[in-house]
Amino acid sequence: MTAKKVAVIMGSDSDYPVVKKAEAVLASFGVPFETRVMSAHRSPARASEFARAARAGCFGVIVAAAGKAAHLAGFLAAHTTLPVVGLPLKASALEGLDALLATVQMPAGIPVATVAIDGAENAALLAVQILAVSDSALADKLQKHREDMAESVAQKDAAFGGSRVQ
Repeated sequence: MTAKKVAVIMGSDSDYPVVKKAEAVLASFGVPFETRVMSAHRSPARASEFARAARAGCFGVIVAAAGKAAHLAGFLAAHTTLPVVGLPLKASALEGLDALLATVQMPAGIPVATVAIDGAENAALLAVQILAVSDSALADKLQKHREDMAESVAQKDAAFGGSRVQ
């Protein structure tokens, strides 16, 4: 198991139905994580304090899930040098496009890696990949995961057996 943890920060507890998918991926790789609720708007001092202390708290990556204005990922990234993965969420009439744009349009100097709207699984996988840079056992698990996915696709293709060719 990796010595570094992943911080999974959500702007509201209403984000948890999507966030729990990231937790499941992290757990499947044996990556320790902590899930917390913090807001760039409603609890900025608390969020800033967490981000500033995250490296000393044995975190290696932060996943920040937020909808609407979605400033959480950028806000946390501005207060830490740890990698931050933004997870934009569908939480408004704009179906998450607002969150995607707010998350991905960071100014030069404060990067945030951004995954798809509601892309919790990929946010977790990206966090695992970042940790795997310095953890060969985790890198091996990622390789096996990729091989398993390829095998699954091959099995699904075989099940079709060319029966759809016209």
